[in-house]
Amino acid sequence: MSNLISPGSTASVEEVSRRSEMRAKAVKRRFRNLALQAAVFVLVVGSWQLLADWKIIDPFFFSSPKAILLQIADWFQNGTSQGPLYIHFLVTFEETIISFVLGVILGVIAGYALGMSEVLSVIFGPYIQMLNALPRVVLAPIFILWLGLDMSSKVALGVTLTFFVVFFNAFQGVREVDRNLVNNALLLGANKKQLAFHVIIPSALTWILSSLHSSFGFALVGAVVGEFIGATKGLGFLISQAQGAFDTTGVFAAMVLLSVTALIADWAVGCLEKRFIAWRHVKQE
Repeated sequence: MSNLISPGSTASVEEVSRRSEMRAKAVKRRFRNLALQAAVFVLVVGSWQLLADWKIIDPFFFSSPKAILLQIADWFQNGTSQGPLYIHFLVTFEETIISFVLGVILGVIAGYALGMSEVLSVIFGPYIQMLNALPRVVLAPIFILWLGLDMSSKVALGVTLTFFVVFFNAFQGVREVDRNLVNNALLLGANKKQLAFHVIIPSALTWILSSLHSSFGFALVGAVVGEFIGATKGLGFLISQAQGAFDTTGVFAAMVLLSVTALIADWAVGCLEKRFIAWRHVKQE
């Protein structure tokens, strides 16, 4: 009898083997995806560089990856004509973060309030739809006129761009909460605060977190557009200065820095999403 293996231990061995196989497949998929992404990058950038070297495209108008990389390296080493590069980066990053945080907070609060109250939804719904239909980028000159050239005008524009993305997701997430969960919580004696923090917001978290990917991009757009129209510092200001000097390489270099910033932020939001709703990312075999 001592040589017999219990059914429980057999199941455990099979479970461990299955999990190891799933992890191996996940690693393999990750490397495959990274390889394909790298191949696309090399193809696009390599073709661009070759077209510029062979004079098929005019480097004055299209620049080249090599010239852009050298421009970024020069900015890091020697700074820009408007000061050290890190100052411009920090200004844009600070404006973006403040816009993002304020827009998310206001969007979640408003989405929750209107999602929970039919009266508020009926009263304010048409106005929110009307404001959302406006091309909010054109508000940048007005905010600069009201708030000046400092950070406040850029933050205001970023908040208007971020708010609506988060609001509509939060609103829909609250409306999609299972009413049975709400009724059961009420039967158990949950008050409004407990209902909000233990039932409704956790249930709507999937909707809210999914909006953060695009909302950070909108916050970054708000900061850059505001700097482009009127500022004394920031990556948008660098783009504006380079454009005014017909410096295509400088424009592309600032755009590359913005793209890298957006990718890093998207990765951070993805980590946050996995932390709070890990079950969404479990692959079904």
